[in-house]
Amino acid sequence: MTILVPVFGDQLSLNISSLRGQDKRRSVVLLVEVHQEALYVKHHKAKLVYIFSAMRHHAELLRSEGWDVDYVTLDDPENSGSFTGELARAIERHSPHQICATEAGEWRVKEMLVSWQDRFDVPVTLRSDDRFLASHSEFEAWAKGRKQLRMEFFYRDMRRKSGLLMDGNEPVGGQWNFDIENRKRANRDNTIPRPLHFPPDKITREVMELVETYFGDHIGSTKSFGFAVTRGDALNQQAHFLNHALAHFGDYQDAMLSDEPFLWHSILSPYINSGLIDPIELCKQVERCYRNGNVPINAAEGFIRQIIGWREYVRGIYWMAGPDYVRRNELGATRSLPDFYWTGQTDMHCLSQAIGQTLEHAYAHHIQRLMITGNFALLIGANPQEVHEWYLAVYADAYEWVELPNTLGMSQFADGGMLASKPYAASGAYINRMSDYCRACRYEVKSKTGPDACPFNALYWDFIGRNEEKLRSNPRMAMPYKNWDRMSPEDQSALRRQARKFVETLG
Repeated sequence: MTILVPVFGDQLSLNISSLRGQDKRRSVVLLVEVHQEALYVKHHKAKLVYIFSAMRHHAELLRSEGWDVDYVTLDDPENSGSFTGELARAIERHSPHQICATEAGEWRVKEMLVSWQDRFDVPVTLRSDDRFLASHSEFEAWAKGRKQLRMEFFYRDMRRKSGLLMDGNEPVGGQWNFDIENRKRANRDNTIPRPLHFPPDKITREVMELVETYFGDHIGSTKSFGFAVTRGDALNQQAHFLNHALAHFGDYQDAMLSDEPFLWHSILSPYINSGLIDPIELCKQVERCYRNGNVPINAAEGFIRQIIGWREYVRGIYWMAGPDYVRRNELGATRSLPDFYWTGQTDMHCLSQAIGQTLEHAYAHHIQRLMITGNFALLIGANPQEVHEWYLAVYADAYEWVELPNTLGMSQFADGGMLASKPYAASGAYINRMSDYCRACRYEVKSKTGPDACPFNALYWDFIGRNEEKLRSNPRMAMPYKNWDRMSPEDQSALRRQARKFVETLG
């Protein structure tokens, strides 16, 4: 009597619910590399290397723990190319009396798992993914009856539930959120830590060759690949962050510097989202750093908020909104992304920096994603589905459940405010305030019109003007529209002409 346990590339944890309590002598763990997963968007080469290598290393860890592992590589001549096809072949090999899997992380995978119930003459058991604080039903109960689903109030409930940074019933430090202290501009006098770089081992080098062979036309490069691909190395990066970067993470989490892709960020999101690192245990360690006096409250709270606040919140939004969420387009945006999103070749320095490091590392931090690449796409009216597919493809930590709400909801405001209280649109002034990008740019950040004016300035006011009917009534947009109303009709027209002229150059 055999139980077949399929494990996906975002479930690389020894403690995943599908494995818990299983008899190792009667279980077979199935991991497969399939073209279907690599091609539903054209994922960054480094992202594919990370996922496939982490899967292969996880299989070795499972074997060392006494599990019987059936692993199908991408280049297996018998590989059917789909997970369902490989499950069918595994059923033939092992004749299981039951299939046990942890619930899917994405709608398309859920549909596949549900289809197994009818397709195969084997009972299928689906277990909840308890790596999260809030179950689907808990989030829906929290959201029920609320006119606005604001993360801040959900986050407070998660603090209470987890006990993280709590003194009894009250938040440590007397307030829930220290974000106001987390907006400092960085400079090169600071001692900037560097994340650990993990040289590819034999398994990873084999995967790199595989990816170049099968996916050579995909975006990005593997030349700088240095992600951890084992739980042990992921924990080494976690310790490195806690010891060398966390103390200043809060102060500079929104800062940007030229040729500094990592700053004080943790670089842990790929490992959290794939399962190598337990997010709640990580948060407990961050709290311990604060209580031991090693880091200030704004750093600890800011980091924990990203995990048990924002990460849990966007998962709840994703599943509650349903599979049609991806098609929302509240602002009616239809423009294609410019070619430089795939090349990084643009004379706008901020975009060349954010996209360039994305192509090299499959990584950019949240402000670069939201306020540089996302902000620009929003201002030009880029199709939100196309923007979503770009973000899903290029970042190593991007899985649809976490990426889609961040992109379509927060970055592009395509859900009309279900997730974000206002569009995250900004002119060049914000970029200049939070970075040194403007110093090296050929455009003048303080100019609004003319051949040398920063494109973000006219694009911002054009965005305000063309979306007036849908945005003016938003209370958080009152100030932009008050400033817009102060302008003369001639100035408004000049800004919108400048924006149209620039957009025409994008093709």
